[in-house]
Amino acid sequence: MATENEHTRTRFDRSLVAKVLEDGVTVHVALAGSILLMGLPLLLALVMSTQSTTEVYQVTNLGVGSEGLSNYERVLTEYNLLRYMWNSLVMAVLIVVGKVTLSLLAALALVYYRLPYERAVFGFILLTLLVPVPVRIVPLFQLVADLGWANTVLSITGPYVASATAVFLFRQHFMSIPASLVENARLDGVGPLTFLVKVLIPMSKGMIAGVSVITFIYAWNQYLWPLIVISDQSKQVVQVGIKFLQGASQSGLTQWGLIMAGAVIALLPPLVVLVALHRPLLETFALQQK
Repeated sequence: MATENEHTRTRFDRSLVAKVLEDGVTVHVALAGSILLMGLPLLLALVMSTQSTTEVYQVTNLGVGSEGLSNYERVLTEYNLLRYMWNSLVMAVLIVVGKVTLSLLAALALVYYRLPYERAVFGFILLTLLVPVPVRIVPLFQLVADLGWANTVLSITGPYVASATAVFLFRQHFMSIPASLVENARLDGVGPLTFLVKVLIPMSKGMIAGVSVITFIYAWNQYLWPLIVISDQSKQVVQVGIKFLQGASQSGLTQWGLIMAGAVIALLPPLVVLVALHRPLLETFALQQK
C-alpha cells in the first residue's frame, strides 16, 4: 500500500514539473515573440541606415547595405545633425533642471507649509493635466511673441519647466517621510531651504533621477513646438532636423538611408540616459521586483 502511494506521488510530481516547464516555455516564447515584434522597426531602421537609395527601394533586400557608415558620416557633416543634437541637448538639460527645481519647491510648499485652500491649489495643479497641448499652442505662441522670446532657447524651454506630474510625484514622496524627522529638524533650527537641500533631496535621489529620465526623454522628443516657434534653422532641434533630411533626394527618390541614419543617431542620447538610470526610473513607478 505504501509503495503504491509513493508511486502515485512520484507520478504527480513529474506531471507537475512537466506542466511548470511547459508553462515556462510558453511564457518565454511569448516574451521573445513580443520583444522581436517591438524591436522590428528598430532593426529595420538599422538595416536601412546602411543601404543606398537604390537598395532601400528594393523591397526584398533586407540585408546590410553597401553604404556602411557613410550615411552616418554624411548626416553629421553635410546635413548638420550634430548641431541639431547639441541644440536638443541644451534644451533637454535646461528643461530637466528647471522642472525638477520648480517641482521640488512646489512640493515643499504643499507638504510643509500651511497654505490657505491647500487642497484646492493642489487640485488646480492637477487639473492642468487635462488641458491638451494643441489647445495651448496658439495662446502660448502669442505669449512667447509678446515676451520677445520667439526664436530663442527660452521659447523652447520656458513653457516646459512647470509640471503637474512632477509636483504630484514629489508631493507624494515627501508625505511618506516620517514626521519625527521634520520635527527634529525644526527643533534644531534648520530652515526650509536647508532642510530641502540637506535632508529632502538626499532622501529623494531615486525619485529625482526617475523624474529626470522621464523629463529628458520627453524634452528630447519635442517636435511640434520647436517647429512652430523656432524660425532659424541653425537653432532647430534634432527631431526637426530629421525632417529636413527628407528634402535630400537622389534622382527624385527620398534618401531613406540618410533619414534612418539620422533617426538612429537621435535615439542614442535618450537610450544612454535610460540605460544609465533605469533602476531609479523603475523605482519611481514602483515596478521593481522586491
